[in-house]
Amino acid sequence: LNELLEGRIDFKGQKRADDIVRVVLITSTFLSFVIGFTLSSLWITFSTFVLCTVALSLVVLPPWPMFNQHPAKWLPAQE
Repeated sequence: LNELLEGRIDFKGQKRADDIVRVVLITSTFLSFVIGFTLSSLWITFSTFVLCTVALSLVVLPPWPMFNQHPAKWLPAQE
């Protein structure tokens, strides 16, 4: 449980999370605009975007093991 709450992700995991965020935010922005424009409802536009953002947060914010598959190997400390 402590490992899960510590929140360690490696550098490649950070890049993967950044790529996921970029693609999903651009896609959800376009999708929510099209849905809202089609239905002529600003409320539906914003609620679609908020739901996509909440789903994205559940995927990206926790330190899932897929974000820590390449841990950095640090040099030992010199005295």
